[in-house]
Amino acid sequence: MLHVPGDPVTAVTVQVEIKKLRCGENLILGFSIGGGIDQDPGQNPFSEDKSDKGIYVTNLTPEGPAEKAGLRMGDKIMQANGWDMTMVTHDKARKILTRKKENVVRLLVTRKSLEEAVRHSMGKWTKQ
Repeated sequence: MLHVPGDPVTAVTVQVEIKKLRCGENLILGFSIGGGIDQDPGQNPFSEDKSDKGIYVTNLTPEGPAEKAGLRMGDKIMQANGWDMTMVTHDKARKILTRKKENVVRLLVTRKSLEEAVRHSMGKWTKQ
């Protein structure tokens, strides 16, 4: 089912708190993103129906801050430090995530395995 911008979104989320790693003047998160409302969703390897313009984790630095915090490849970022990430451009998402004055990034992410676990458990409850 296609999401209509402005409609509420129901998603199972998990919070991931990433402490940025200081490297000289830079603060390192240890992950890359793809997607955004200005990007071609057909190029998103994590979009099942190739219409999702969300922000996804596309790469993790091994043993980096994001991986150590529990972020996973394919996670869809729903919120970052209170900012809605469901309807942002790629550049806006990057700017929100890399703010120099914030040493910690608190993400709400959804991942396929979470949604599948909830569907599976709901199926068990409805069968009883």
